[in-house]
Amino acid sequence: MNKEFISAMDALEKERDISKEALLDAIEQALISAYKKNYANSQNVRVNIDRETGDIEVYMIKKVVPDEEVMNDYDELTLDEAHEIDPKYQIGDIIEKKVTPRNFGRIAAQTAKQVVVQRIREAERGVIYDDFYSRQGEIITGVVSRVSNGTVFVDMNKAEGVLSVNEQVEGEDYSINNRIKVYIMDVRKSSRGTQVYVSRSHPGLVKRLFELEVPEIREGAVEIKSISREAGSRTKMAVAANDPDVDAVGACIGPRGSRVQAVVDELFGEKIDIIAWSDDPAELISSALSPASTEEVFVNTEENSATVIVPDFQLSLAIGMKGQNVRLAARLCGWKIDIRSHSQFEEEGGAEAFERKLEAEKEQAEEPEADDSSADSSADAEAPAAEDEGGDSDIFIVSDEDK
Repeated sequence: MNKEFISAMDALEKERDISKEALLDAIEQALISAYKKNYANSQNVRVNIDRETGDIEVYMIKKVVPDEEVMNDYDELTLDEAHEIDPKYQIGDIIEKKVTPRNFGRIAAQTAKQVVVQRIREAERGVIYDDFYSRQGEIITGVVSRVSNGTVFVDMNKAEGVLSVNEQVEGEDYSINNRIKVYIMDVRKSSRGTQVYVSRSHPGLVKRLFELEVPEIREGAVEIKSISREAGSRTKMAVAANDPDVDAVGACIGPRGSRVQAVVDELFGEKIDIIAWSDDPAELISSALSPASTEEVFVNTEENSATVIVPDFQLSLAIGMKGQNVRLAARLCGWKIDIRSHSQFEEEGGAEAFERKLEAEKEQAEEPEADDSSADSSADAEAPAAEDEGGDSDIFIVSDEDK
C-alpha cells in the first residue's frame, strides 16, 4: 500500500460516506487474520497502517513474565529473553517486535481489496435501509418483477418490495412488468439486503393517494380524520377543514369528481365514501352510514354505542351487503352501532320507551356497586339475556325479520 491507497480512502469517504478510519481499522483486523493464516497461526500480533503513507507494519506482541510462569511461548517470554531485546524491560511489560514479512504486501493488497468491497456493499445496504426506513407509511411506485407461491415481489430500483398474500387485494392484476403503487409497511435488514414489506390493502394507501391528488390535504387546509376500508370493495373516509373557507368534502372530490376518480382508478374501481367529520357523535354516525339516510340517532356515551333509526325502505341500504356499510361506519366512528327500522322502533314504543329502557339499563349497571349480594345475583341472572341481544360484537344489526 502507498499514498495513492490513502488518497483512494479519502475519496471513498467523501463519495460513499464511508468512514476512512473505520475502513482502515477493518483492514487492520483482516490483515491480522491473513498474517496468522499464512505465517503464524497462534502468534499474538498487531497490524498498523500508517494513515499518511499507507505503509503496513506487523508487530509481535508478548508479555514479560517470570521464568516459572511462562505458559504460552507465542504470547509470553522470560525476563532474560526480554533483556536480550532491551535491558530496560521489567516483569509485566508488553513487548512489540516488528515482524513484517517481505512478501506481505501482496497479501495485504488482496485482503484490503476484499475488505473495501465488502464495506462498500455494507454501506450501500445501510444507505438503502435508512432511506426506506425513513419512508415507512408512504407510498412508492414499483414494477412487479416476479411472483412466487402467491407472494408478489416489486422492483423499487434500490430495493425489492415484498407484497404478501395477506396484503394483496382480490381481483387486482399483479402481472409481471405491471407498474403499481404500494404502501410501505415495514423495512428490515436481511442477508440478501434490505427487505421492504409493502401493502395494497392497508388504509394508509388510500390516505396517501388522496394526499397526492388533493393539494389542500398536503397544505394542511384539509385533514383526514379517519379511514375504514375493506380493500377491493369499499372505503369510508371522514375529513375536516382546518380553514373555514375550504369545503373539505368538495376538495377531496375535486372538479367533476376528478380527484376521487383518480384514486378510484388506482384502486381498480374500489368505491369510496367521503363524509364530513363532526365532533358530535350523533351527526358523525348519521353521516358515516351514507348513502343511507337516518331518522334519529340515540347515543350512549358510557358504553360508546349508538342506536340508529332508519326508514323501513332504507334498512337494507344502511346495513349494506353482508353488513358492510354499518361495519365500515362503526370502524370509521369508533362506536358500536345498532340499526333499527322505523316500524320496529315504533312497535317497541318509540323514543319514550327507548329512553326508559336506557335509564333502566343504566340503573341496573350501577346496582352491583351500591347494592348487596342479592342485587349481584339479580344482575347475573339477567346477564345471558343481555348477551343474546348484543353480545360482544362491535355491530348490532336488527331487522324486522328478527323481531
